[in-house]
Parts: sequence; C-alpha cells; structure tokens
Amino acid sequence: MPVAQKIAQFIERSSWIRAMFEAGAKLKAEKGAENVYDFSLGNPNIEPPESFYKVLGKLAADRTPGSHAYMPNAGYPGVRAKVAEFLSRHSVPDFTPEDVVMTVGAGGGLNVVLKAIVDPGADVVVPTPYFVEYDFYLDNHGGAVTRVPTRPDFSLDVDAVAGAVSDKTCAVLINTPNNPTGAIYHDKELKELADALTAIGDKRGRPVYLISDEPYRDIVFDGVTVPSLFDIYQQSIVVTSFSKNLSLPGERIGYVAVHPKIADKGILMAGITLANRILGFVNAPALMQRAVAELLEDKADVSQYARKRELILEVLDQAGFEYVKPLGGFYVFPKSPIADDVAFVKEAQKENILLVPGSGFMGPGYFRIAFCCSDATITRSAQAFKRVRARF
Repeated sequence: MPVAQKIAQFIERSSWIRAMFEAGAKLKAEKGAENVYDFSLGNPNIEPPESFYKVLGKLAADRTPGSHAYMPNAGYPGVRAKVAEFLSRHSVPDFTPEDVVMTVGAGGGLNVVLKAIVDPGADVVVPTPYFVEYDFYLDNHGGAVTRVPTRPDFSLDVDAVAGAVSDKTCAVLINTPNNPTGAIYHDKELKELADALTAIGDKRGRPVYLISDEPYRDIVFDGVTVPSLFDIYQQSIVVTSFSKNLSLPGERIGYVAVHPKIADKGILMAGITLANRILGFVNAPALMQRAVAELLEDKADVSQYARKRELILEVLDQAGFEYVKPLGGFYVFPKSPIADDVAFVKEAQKENILLVPGSGFMGPGYFRIAFCCSDATITRSAQAFKRVRARF
C-alpha cells in the first residue's frame, strides 16, 4: 500500500467534503457554474478589508534587515504584546505577551495545544456535532475523542459533558460559534460547565482544561455575543484565527491564548511553544504576524453573512425543511427529511445542490449548508431545494 493503513482509513472517513468538491467541479463543467448550487465548503466569499491591503503594501515595501528571518518560536514579541493588549481590552484578565503564541491558523493552534497536553491514551471530551478534523488532530498526538451529544437545539448538555470526563480526560474542547450548527454557547451553560470542571479538577488534583476553538467569534447575528471564556474559567485556552473575521483563510495565521492564571502556565506555554517548533510549523508566517498586529480591531464586512443567513433560511422555509436558527458562523444544519442523511445528500446532487451530510460531523440525520457563497447562488437554489424536498 502506498500510504499508511491508518491514513488510508482517514482518507475514507474524511472523504465527504473532498467528494463534494470533486462533484462540484464536474457538475460546473457539465452544466455551467451558475446552474450548480455549491454549499459544501466553508470558504469565505467576502474579501478582506481595504485596511489589510494598505498594511500589506506597507510591509511588502519594508526593507528592514531581518524582517523575514527566523524569530522566537512563539512569534514576534511585539506582535504578541499587541494581541495581549487586545485581549485585555475585551476580557477581564490582564494578558501579557507570555500568554500568547502566534500559530499557523487555528488548525495549527489546536495541534500545538494538543501536542503539549495529550499523553498517549488520553482523551478530550467534545460535544457533537463538531468539526471533523478534531478526530484527526487528537490522533496526531496519541489521543482520542470522547463524544457527547448536545441537546436538540444544539446547546450544551453540561451534565453529559461533565459525566464524560474520566481520569484519562485532559480537556474539553468546544467550538463557538459552532461548525456545523451555528450554535453559540451562552454564559449560563458555560458557567455551569466551568463549575462542574472546577469541581472535577479539585477532586482529582489536576485541572481539566477547557479549550475553545473560536475562528467564527466575530460572525454573530440577532445581537448575540460570544462570551469570553477567560471571564468564566481560569483553566481556559482559546484558539482562534483571522481566517473568517479578516477573510484570510489562505494566509494561515492565528494564535493561542491562555488564561493568565492558568495552572502551571510556565511549563504549559513552554510546551505549546516547543510544539510549534517540533511539529514543523517553526513559527507563524512572519509577514502575516506583522500584518494582523495592525488589524486586530478591523474586520471584513462580515455583516453580509446576516443577509445571506436570511436568504438561505427563506429558501429552507419555502421548501419545508426543519432547522435550528444559527446564531453565528456561516452554516445552518437542517434536519434531513429521511434518516439516511448520506442518501439525501446524494439525492440533492441530482438537483445540482452540493451539501455535506451530517454524519461527517458526527451529526447523523442532518446536513450542513455553508452559506458563505453568493446571494445569487442562494436565491437560484430555491426551486431545486423544493424539488428535492418534495421527493420525501
């Protein structure tokens, strides 16, 4: 076999989004891009803000010696200081540069955190449904996912999460706003979870970290806000990126921040920094570090996603689908009209609609729509959604 057996299995497990991409390319070639309704990929279709191009142009013209040399593995001290100042403005604790590590996006950030805290055989508790890559990230470092279902409205079942924590559990991992559901975990449920994890940590004599994956934090609707985990739980770690708020997914830039009073912070941050190096990232991209340091309060025009959400919900309403209204991100996770979500997604392809089955996110019986696409794609899909729904 040309690849490792495990990787061959992983390719099969992670095939749905790739399969949708390939099917989309084929359909667009056959029928014309305007006749294919591609809701498969979470790739922002909003351009970065003008301020990004101004900053990028200025940095590209900078000929200061050493601007593109190696740096500390945690990132430029000046950049980390600006991120710390930003965090201090938006949460109660006061952060320092020692609380921040610049990373290769949120994916890189999660991997360096997990590399630092996961012993072989350890597990991380994750509410379902969740971003499929978490399974692979945990496997990278010898750990495993313990899955806990959320409630029917995709809110946290705190008792179930706390009940799933065992002696092997090193952390709970949440994603808010959530991919694929668009759910946002609110103050009350996060405080209840924090209290439960504090009690467990006190009883066993070592903390349970609470890791929050937050690249969609700035894409919220209906006046809802994403609570700061740092204001709620001392053993918290936040991982984020600039992929969604600045529409820079291809630039692979993000950071890890830990609560300033997290247990054993010195060795934890040393471990995260070392992991950044030995996983092969070495450091986050130099140019992008300097760019985002000047753009921490800037955003792409993410308000456009509110309009797109309303357009896709109108399409779903007219076709008769059931769903929980998403409060953030750019996904909606409707219920499949049949139990077999994979079969439904295949039927949708016959109407040139590209979706991802919920089974790919450990959410069987649902399907994911990524509405980060053109308004025209959404509105033109209405009749196709009606036709595929009518089959069932």
